[in-house]
Amino acid sequence: MDIVMRLGSEKPVVIFSKSNCGISHAIKMLICGFGANPTVYELDQHPVGTEMENALLALGCHPSVPAVFIGKQFVGGSNEVMDLNVQVSGRILLFFELDYHPKGREIENALLALGSHTSVPAVFIGKLFVGGSNEVMSLNVQGKLKPLLIKAKAIWM
Repeated sequence: MDIVMRLGSEKPVVIFSKSNCGISHAIKMLICGFGANPTVYELDQHPVGTEMENALLALGCHPSVPAVFIGKQFVGGSNEVMDLNVQVSGRILLFFELDYHPKGREIENALLALGSHTSVPAVFIGKLFVGGSNEVMSLNVQGKLKPLLIKAKAIWM
């Protein structure tokens, strides 16, 4: 576990990943979309990747990747990164886990009715339904995600 904690505290943003993991890629793109330049350790390509993966599992990461450190502190995996409540300009952005929400099934049906191909993830920015993970990633690649977030006052420059 020492190697992971040491590497995780050496840079402002550190992501442990695997090159073939779609969720890891999405988390990297999300963090880069905010202008961060994370240090990324691809466990499947690193000489001590197996040792690092075992350390992440011992740390409680299930699955082992992605694992994110921000400001020298372990944030968690994809669920923890996505579940963060962010307070911006007096507003709180909430990430709903439909499995645990009392009206989860009702919300899921409403999202499907909006045209989301899968019910989750379903992303709203401001009051605009932008779609699922593919649409969010496309917006990010096109350079349109950050301006939408700024316009909705979810982030500021």
